[in-house]
Amino acid sequence: MRFVPRDRPTGADRVFLTAARVAGVWVMVLLALVGIFLCYRAWPAIQQRGIGFFLTDQWRVDLQPPVFGVLGLLWGTITVALIAMVFAIPVSITTALFISEWAPARLRGTLVSLVDLLAAIPSLLYGLWGYLFLEPKILPLSQWLSENVSWLPIFKVTNDNFLGSYFTAGVVVSLMVLPITTSVAREAFSQAPQSEKEAAFALGSTQWGMVRSVVLPFGKGGVIGGCMLGFGRALGETVAVTLILGQTIKTSWHILENGGATISGFIVHQFGGGGLELSALLYAGLVLFAFTLAANSVAAVIVSRSRSGAGVET
Repeated sequence: MRFVPRDRPTGADRVFLTAARVAGVWVMVLLALVGIFLCYRAWPAIQQRGIGFFLTDQWRVDLQPPVFGVLGLLWGTITVALIAMVFAIPVSITTALFISEWAPARLRGTLVSLVDLLAAIPSLLYGLWGYLFLEPKILPLSQWLSENVSWLPIFKVTNDNFLGSYFTAGVVVSLMVLPITTSVAREAFSQAPQSEKEAAFALGSTQWGMVRSVVLPFGKGGVIGGCMLGFGRALGETVAVTLILGQTIKTSWHILENGGATISGFIVHQFGGGGLELSALLYAGLVLFAFTLAANSVAAVIVSRSRSGAGVET
């Protein structure tokens, strides 16, 4: 039997390496083409508004001169994403720890598959479920928060209409963020060195003590990266926020009140026109593209460093 040295790649290795490089380059080309297309189609709006596009929350392309900006839309997009992460992060980390450290071995594979399956559910179904079923269940919680925790500015209300709020949209979007953050965190936790776990037990540590001193520090980078990937996912969510929010632009701290809009939802709601309005919508899409790309790029770097062991304190 002939053994091929490891430092000499076979023909299959070369084919795979070439295919992987081509796929990677093609992804970069697609991203560049999307960015170029958005810049080209948004150029009339960029010339019209320039940096002022980021400084106003009005959207009146029918005025002379037209006044439109992304400030209110960007506010709503970030607000919904942050609310989603507040709900998703604790559940994701707890679920990932349970699967990797406490779940019976015979159930671990099933639980991993179920979490991955959640990511395959179309966002339309999440949005319909959130709009028809979950929103009525959230209304009592919104009312309770407004009555008992109104000393916090974000929970103050000026009217009793809690339908279609940033809070409800954030809760629904958090359900879509859970699978990706849980998967990345679980993978990071599962790579914690078994020898260090056993050493912690040998020193008399409890299961939770071992998790706190070994697993959590080792998976810190993966958790941060997973949360940022989830944040990028929440920034770009479209269907659910379109169904729940009325897409009325407002810049307000009152997350329990009716109203609000996000960039992606507003584009879907307003799309269909032409001329300067279409250019302005694509300008907003370019802003969302840049924000999402930046968040995902930073998350990918953090996850990569976590997998390679870089940045892990010893």
